[in-house]
Amino acid sequence: MSDLLTQPAVDLLALLSANKLSAMELVDLHIARIEQLNPLLNAIVDFDPGRIRQQARALDESAANQTTPRGPLHGLPLTIKSSISVADYHCETGSLLNKGRRPTDDAEAVKRLRNAGAIILGTTNCPEFLMAYETDNRLYGRTSNPWDLKRTAGGSSGGESAAIAAGLSACGLGSDGGGSVRTPAHFTGICALKPTPGRIPTAGHLPDNTGPFALLGTVGPMARTIADVTLLFHVLSGALDIDPIGAPVHVLPLSRESIKQTRIGYFEDDGIVPVTAETRHAVQDAVHSLRRHGFHVEPFRPQSLERARQLWYTFFVRCGAMLLEPATSGRESDLSPTFLDFLSIAHAHPPLTGDQMLAAWCETDLLRSQLLTEMRDFPILLSPVCSIPAFLHGEREWTLQDSTGAPHALDYLDAMRFTQWFNLLGSPAAVVPVGRSSEGLPIGIQLAGRPFADELVLSIAAALEQDFGYTLPAALNG
Repeated sequence: MSDLLTQPAVDLLALLSANKLSAMELVDLHIARIEQLNPLLNAIVDFDPGRIRQQARALDESAANQTTPRGPLHGLPLTIKSSISVADYHCETGSLLNKGRRPTDDAEAVKRLRNAGAIILGTTNCPEFLMAYETDNRLYGRTSNPWDLKRTAGGSSGGESAAIAAGLSACGLGSDGGGSVRTPAHFTGICALKPTPGRIPTAGHLPDNTGPFALLGTVGPMARTIADVTLLFHVLSGALDIDPIGAPVHVLPLSRESIKQTRIGYFEDDGIVPVTAETRHAVQDAVHSLRRHGFHVEPFRPQSLERARQLWYTFFVRCGAMLLEPATSGRESDLSPTFLDFLSIAHAHPPLTGDQMLAAWCETDLLRSQLLTEMRDFPILLSPVCSIPAFLHGEREWTLQDSTGAPHALDYLDAMRFTQWFNLLGSPAAVVPVGRSSEGLPIGIQLAGRPFADELVLSIAAALEQDFGYTLPAALNG
């Protein structure tokens, strides 16, 4: 029965629907797994077996009495990143400044999961205020990667990715303002989607996704397979009528023929920073796979990526620090080293003036238009997720060989740049595990599309996954 814990969520739902497995049986397996592995991983930060079993019991009784129709997620146990409000659960965004915060209401996305029949296992760890690609904080400590406990599971949805990869959770919700579902998915060998802003409501997320973060920040599904990510996307998508960025876009069915007509452009690096040799191989393996499946794939790299990354930096780093400073001022002794690192990076620049913010906002719209023009011929872009695989706890710089073989010093934020462009663009972007590093660590590939092409991105990701996909982390195998 323990093998069920790494099965696709869609397979678990089929067993539940056929009454070959009860919700209580499934949550009991997950509870045992959490009790076994969470002390090693530190992925789940609010976990109460009693509350979990209470949810399962209610669903089993409802199914037996046929009192209410089964939802599409009936009996599925999942987890939620602790920056997304779950009623009466600790949702503290990894900060001592929010210690003890228990929302009284669910975030809109969590409501939709519950209404579909999902069971909430708990909330998962994240870096303080989500401002790091490593999950570590003074409130709960650091989360470790199930592939190698000496390495990070990423950030900011690192607890979520570790829980899913290790079978503690069938799937779950993270959030992404600069790669925060995609980088952890890459580091831990699972799948994820950063949707187009507005397609999945962010109401109930802390911090609020307002101002520049209405474009940059999204709530996104994470799971072991693209089929599971797609299922969650279907359940979660749909504009909230009070969401100023929401759009009345319904889930779009796509034919196999129309998907195959999509031209895909790929690049191994951005021409500025290097990637590992294994990352290049993973990109090429993905290209060959898609070509075998009948897709037209050509080398193509937009010219506007670096400026997009600079503007992302302006909003996420410099503006982000300004937005958080009122809450953190005078509380510096309570802040975590990872968040202090973020502040030191931001404070290397003078505060943004009103004129600078206005100029950056106007340039963002012009640059988004330019990037969308460049993507007319190649509506899907295939690229690395990150320059490197999961790094050791606390690492912040590396030396890689560039395309000429020369050594190249690589710092922390530069290594993560491959996800940041698409937050500035407002594009959907999915991650699929494809390769392995020389240390045996997973390497994911990113597929990004034009805004509102979420279904197309997921469909091509599903085709790619047929040749690759999730495997149980080697450290847990056996």
